[in-house]
Amino acid sequence: MLVAVPNLEQGNKAACPRCETLLTAKWKEPRNQPTGYAASALLMLFLASLFPFVSMNIAGIVSEISLPQIPKVMFSEDYSSIAVFFLIFVQLVPAFCMVVIILLCQNIKMARRLKIELARILFQMKTWCMAEIFLAGVLVSFVKLMAYGDIGIGLSFLPYCLFCLFQVRAFQCLDRHWFWNEIEPAPEVCIPLQAGKPGLVQGVRLCQCCTAILPAQQPQCSRCHTTGHARRRHSLQYTMALLITSVILYIPANLLPVMVTQALSSHINSTILEGIILLWSTGSYPVAMVIFIASIMVPILKMLAISWLCWDAKSQSSHDSETMHFIYEMVEFVGRWSMIDVFVIAVLSALVRMGQFMSVYPATGAVLFALVVILTMFASITFDPRLTWDKANHKFELQKNEES
Repeated sequence: MLVAVPNLEQGNKAACPRCETLLTAKWKEPRNQPTGYAASALLMLFLASLFPFVSMNIAGIVSEISLPQIPKVMFSEDYSSIAVFFLIFVQLVPAFCMVVIILLCQNIKMARRLKIELARILFQMKTWCMAEIFLAGVLVSFVKLMAYGDIGIGLSFLPYCLFCLFQVRAFQCLDRHWFWNEIEPAPEVCIPLQAGKPGLVQGVRLCQCCTAILPAQQPQCSRCHTTGHARRRHSLQYTMALLITSVILYIPANLLPVMVTQALSSHINSTILEGIILLWSTGSYPVAMVIFIASIMVPILKMLAISWLCWDAKSQSSHDSETMHFIYEMVEFVGRWSMIDVFVIAVLSALVRMGQFMSVYPATGAVLFALVVILTMFASITFDPRLTWDKANHKFELQKNEES
């Protein structure tokens, strides 16, 4: 729907009156605030990589790790899948995004095409920044390890907490509308437009990348050069294919062990549900509930929600578009938090390395579960949320025809 945004005063935001999606915000120092937070985040990440992160003491045997050692241990033990997930989602993607924010907000001299490509990648990668999810996984792993010994935090723990806070704040202070206008002004639309009416009714569409208004039949955005359509082609087919694949993988991910604990020559295999039951039996009720919600409830509810969204978009159901859009936003928000259990296993596997006395290893179930989370995230990305509003647009056209 086309919305006429007034000139905002500093500190004000503009939201869509229909779906309440944030359209734009007038931040104080829109160039320097994101830069400051992004630079602070990079500094904290650098400091967090220099010193020990966490330590564990079991019967006088001390084990200590730093952040760079976590993927290093995984690679050395031939658990490269977990190591790759950790490197990409916890370190590389967040660091890359912070660097891009600094380069583009400070208008560093570079080719216009390169600026556009970096901006496109930045907003696509935002969803895959999981530093704060890893931090939550670390806190959960503390509760699990307290049953075996004493846990200590190193000098890099506080800098990493600050890194998570600063990188989230850097994204919050970055207004996409202002950001793209700084790179290049939005292309002018020659068609007379009227606020409050759907774009397709007036022959225009929105570029999903840079928020430019374009003619509905124009396949490529003249500002960011992203190819798009009024509705994503084969959106439901791609979404359902990814969803069915994730459902197939979810079954063995819960049946197979996600972690193997070796203690005094005995091997104990643990599935996700067994880990939750163990936490509950030891009195760690809040942590058990967090893992149960993130690892069991959220994936199942997300799969059901995506299925419902696809069915609603295809059928002539009576559900209102506002409700379905809210469900879509919830699916996008909570989906990545299911990676908590994978990061818990990564921390435990890197920290608990005490030979025959006690060691923890990731198992096949952890890799399958991580793939389930990633596939469901891709499923929500390939789903076109504009399909949920087609019924509302259709009602608008019917009312328009009746009035005329």
